[in-house]
Amino acid sequence: MAFEGLAERLQSTFDKMKGRGKVSEADVKEMMREVRLALLEADVNFKVVKKFVNDVKERAVGQEVMKSLTPGQQVIKVVNEELTALMGGEESKIAASRKPPTVVMLAGLQGAGKTTTVAKVANHLRKHHNRKPLLAAADIYRPAAIDQLETLGKQLDMPVYSKGTDASPVDIAKGAVEEAKEANCDYVLIDTAGRLHVDEELMDELQQVREAVEPEEILLVIDSMTGQDAVNVAESFHEQLEVTGAILTKLDGDTRGGAALSVREVTGVPIKFAGTGEKIDEIDVFHPERMASRILGMGDMLSLIEKAETSVDDERAKELQKKMKSADLTFDDFLEQLEQVRNMGPLDDLLQMMPGANKKAMKNIQVDESQIGRVEAIVRSMTKHEKDNPSVMNASRKRRIAKGSGTTIQDVNRLLKQFEDMKKMMKQMTGGNQKGKKKGKGGMQLPFLQ
Repeated sequence: MAFEGLAERLQSTFDKMKGRGKVSEADVKEMMREVRLALLEADVNFKVVKKFVNDVKERAVGQEVMKSLTPGQQVIKVVNEELTALMGGEESKIAASRKPPTVVMLAGLQGAGKTTTVAKVANHLRKHHNRKPLLAAADIYRPAAIDQLETLGKQLDMPVYSKGTDASPVDIAKGAVEEAKEANCDYVLIDTAGRLHVDEELMDELQQVREAVEPEEILLVIDSMTGQDAVNVAESFHEQLEVTGAILTKLDGDTRGGAALSVREVTGVPIKFAGTGEKIDEIDVFHPERMASRILGMGDMLSLIEKAETSVDDERAKELQKKMKSADLTFDDFLEQLEQVRNMGPLDDLLQMMPGANKKAMKNIQVDESQIGRVEAIVRSMTKHEKDNPSVMNASRKRRIAKGSGTTIQDVNRLLKQFEDMKKMMKQMTGGNQKGKKKGKGGMQLPFLQ
C-alpha cells in the first residue's frame, strides 16, 4: 500500500492520544513534532509540511478540542480533516465537454507511465461512464510508445489514431479529433512525448499541441516514486502548460507517497486518478477523504464496497445468501466466491481498506496469494458429490484428492475444517443462528491467509 511507512508512524503517534481524558498544549506540540518527522520521511515537500503542521496545531489547541469530552479523538479528527484538505478535499471528476469530443491531453516525463495510463483512463471512462474514447498516439520519438498504445487499443477493442513517426504531434492531435467526430467518439485521449527531464523543446511541442486542439483537460502523469522531484516536475509543467489535474502512477509500489501529499498543495490542481497496479483496470478515481482515512488507519469501506459492487453478481449474491442462512454452501459456491474476491484486486489491498487494517494487529498478516491456487487445486480434485457433500470424505478420498492436487492430506483436512467453520460463521452472520454464539480465538483463518 502507498504511504505504508507514513501510516505506521502516524498511527503509532495517534494511538497514544486515543482515550485521553485531557490533552494539553504540550501534548499537541509533542505529537505534531512526530507528525512533522513522519511527513518529511515520507518525502512530503518541507513547505507543505510546515503549513500542514501549523494548521493542525492552530485547530488542535482551540477551545473546541481542549474542552471536548474526547480531546484525543478530536485531535485525530482535526488531522484527518486537514490531511483530506491537503490532498484536495473532495473527488475531482474528469471534464466532459458539452460539444463532444472531449479532448484530454496527457503529459509527463518519460517513464512515468503515460502510455499505459492513457489506456487505463479510457477503460475507466468506458466502464464507469459508458463513454466511447479514441486513443491518439502522438509520441513520435519513442516508436515503442505507438506500438504499445496500438496493442492496448486492440486489447480494449478501442480505436487508436496513429500516423507513425513521420507526422508531427500537432497533425496527429488534429487528425485524432477529426477522426473522433466522424466515429462518434466522445473522448480523445492524447498520449504525448516525454523526456528524461523538463526541457524547452518538450514544452514548446506540448504548447503547440495544446493550442492546436484546445483540450478540456491537461493531465500531468507523475510517478509517485520520484519523491521531491515529482513536485519540481509538477511546478514546471503547470507554469508552462497550466495543467488541470494530476494522475499519480505506481501508488501501489514501495513508495513513501510524498508526491500525493505535495502536488495538490504546490500546484493547486486536483489529483484526478491514482494508478494502483500494472493491469489495465488498476486505476481508481482519487478520493482525498478516503486516502486520508486509510493513512490514519480508519479504513476505506466505501472503496471496498464499490469494488464489491463491480465484481459481484447481484442475483448470484442473493442465492448465496440464502445458502449461507441454511448452511447449504457447497465447495462450488466457495470457489465462485473466491474468484469474485480475487476479481476485486489483490487481497493485501482489500485488507488495507478494512478499518484498523494498518494497525500493529494486522501488521503480521501476510496474504500469500499463491496459496489460493492450492485451495483451488484441492477443490477441483473433488468429485461433484464430494463438493456438495463434504461429510462423505473418508481417508481414501482424501488421499486421492491430495495426490490429484499436489498437496498433503493435512492440507485437505485443514481446508475441510475451515470450510465447515466458515459455514457456521456465515450462518451466524446472516442471522441463521443467533442463539449461543461464541467468539472463537481470533476467528476463522482462511487457508490462503496462513
